[in-house]
Amino acid sequence: MSDPVKTSLLTLDARTKKRNAAETRFRMYGLAAIGTGLAMLVLLLVTIFGNGLGAFQQTFVTLNVPLLESKLDKKGERDLAKIKKVSTFGYAPLLSQAMEDALAENGIDSDLKAKKQAALLSKSAAADLRNFVIANTDKIGETVEFTFLANSRVDGYLKNRVTRTSIADDKSINAEQLDLVDELVAAGVIKKRFNISFITGADASDQRPEAAGMGVAMMGSFFMMLVVLALALPIGVAASIYLEEFAPKNWITDIIEVNISNLAAVPSIVFGILGLAVFINYMHLPQSAPLVGGLVLTLMTLPTIIISTRASLKSVPPSIRDAALGVGASKMQSVFHHVLPLAAPGILTGTIIGLAQALGETAPLLLIGMIGFIASNAPDSVASGLLDPNSAMPAQIYEWAKRADPAFYERAWGGIIILLAFLVTMNTIAVLLRRRFERRW
Repeated sequence: MSDPVKTSLLTLDARTKKRNAAETRFRMYGLAAIGTGLAMLVLLLVTIFGNGLGAFQQTFVTLNVPLLESKLDKKGERDLAKIKKVSTFGYAPLLSQAMEDALAENGIDSDLKAKKQAALLSKSAAADLRNFVIANTDKIGETVEFTFLANSRVDGYLKNRVTRTSIADDKSINAEQLDLVDELVAAGVIKKRFNISFITGADASDQRPEAAGMGVAMMGSFFMMLVVLALALPIGVAASIYLEEFAPKNWITDIIEVNISNLAAVPSIVFGILGLAVFINYMHLPQSAPLVGGLVLTLMTLPTIIISTRASLKSVPPSIRDAALGVGASKMQSVFHHVLPLAAPGILTGTIIGLAQALGETAPLLLIGMIGFIASNAPDSVASGLLDPNSAMPAQIYEWAKRADPAFYERAWGGIIILLAFLVTMNTIAVLLRRRFERRW
């Protein structure tokens, strides 16, 4: 009889080694997957911020503009109606004179004609000057210092987006003008600085990309989110409470639950078609209005809120309901006094995530017309904000991205940064609310 084989717990046999090797490989696969995901995220953020941060800086030209009475108010009557009759063409000579004075003051010689020198300014400069004079008629006759936007080519040149090679066939600027820009930069007349108008301003025409801003589109998104919050939260929570706590379990509720789950997976553009057919063509609500956009996004967000709310209600232990009923509470009292407060963190989290998803949607807004050129100021009332035509942040980004001028492309990336800031803020609030009100059983 042979002696038994002696083994030790500390000695690994072939099968154990194989199992441990498989576990090690699985861990490595997991780490590789996480590393790949993080690398893609870093690449995305570097691309977004690398292309978009330039939109938050803009090139400005500082000039002392003589507000000549002979050009703006020949009779010296200070009659506002007559002053308003002076068009932006009447202000162009003042800008040309201011540019010539700046060159002379800094000892800069240029063979360019006055029109070419003034072309370094944005096409919005004359309108900005006219608006100032209309608001400050007492300044006529004085020389006032102004800071105007430089045109997009000058701005692109200082941001290395425009080069002397790329302007070979560009009719908007030439090498002589870039030489003048270099001298004005050295003299301190032209400077880059933070551009608050990009955050607070409105869209601009194709001729004035340097003046385009996200402010009005942000207001459009804000009013849409008000509509979504006012409708989706109460309707979604009420529907969830009924389906989860009160509805009988039969084939009708099964069909409803299946359809809610299916609606959560429907492409957003389908909701846009529905909104176009029902709210605009049938109900004749104003096209491009944030009210219509909010209604469409409400339909899209409702399934998400209902599903997340039902999951939160299910997470409350049955013992809470049983205890409430055991001490004499009614079914409604047990739900609203005990179950709903305990499910509130999950409900709030699901709602905020649903709002964040709605905030970034573009396809439904394209179909209801919220991509138009909106150059107006911010709405002056809630009714105006809901019913007047407007755009939204994702739609504005889409509109800029498809324009030809590279300056608009830069603004599209900058708009993405603003949109991401909103989304990160909303998701952070969701996490904080969950941690603040979370109960552990």
